[in-house]
Amino acid sequence: MSTRDLWWLRDGKEIPKHSMYLRLVIPPLLAILFFLLCFFILPRERILILGGLMLAYYVPPAGKESIIPIGIGLGIPWWLMAITVSLLDVITSLFMIMNFVLILQVPRLGPWIEQLTKAGRDFMAGHPWMARWRIPGVAIFVMLPLQGTGGVGATVVGLMAGLSPGEVLLAVGIGAAVESLLFALGSELIWRLLMAHFIAGIVVAIGLVLVVILIYVHFNRQMAGKEEL
Repeated sequence: MSTRDLWWLRDGKEIPKHSMYLRLVIPPLLAILFFLLCFFILPRERILILGGLMLAYYVPPAGKESIIPIGIGLGIPWWLMAITVSLLDVITSLFMIMNFVLILQVPRLGPWIEQLTKAGRDFMAGHPWMARWRIPGVAIFVMLPLQGTGGVGATVVGLMAGLSPGEVLLAVGIGAAVESLLFALGSELIWRLLMAHFIAGIVVAIGLVLVVILIYVHFNRQMAGKEEL
């Protein structure tokens, strides 16, 4: 199964230019609107930090595990960091859904998407119950410590599993929210421990990092084993 299996997304009609422009602009405008609303929540200096982190989230290898702790450490409330990152995943998914056919026509982007979602497709093939679970299955997929399980990869996998665009957005939102909350609450706990008991905070931080690494290695070994079969 690959992105070519999503031929049914094409309706055989050429997309009008005004519609194409709207599809390209609406998701970024939603992110900008959210950023502007944060002016009512945060002081000016922290707003600039939040904006920088929102941009950095799209620069590899940045992810929830790095952006959220950094944001909390720089004074952004944990709940706002969780909401921000979750929303960015949903907006990314929306952009993919609205512009999927167009993106596949861009040189190098199509193969990049194919490569990005390969690990996820292999995992879904080895765990068919995820596809049967539909929305919960894709939500779990979003939370997996694998490359391509964010808003981009989860959108492709969700569409391949037969979910409607609305169901894909719901699944991505649920998965991103749960994962972001876990990282945000864990980061908040670690920062408070560091402030109160530095050594205890360091021990907990190292322990959590080791757990994440072990989970990552476990899933990647599973993927490597399936590729050798």
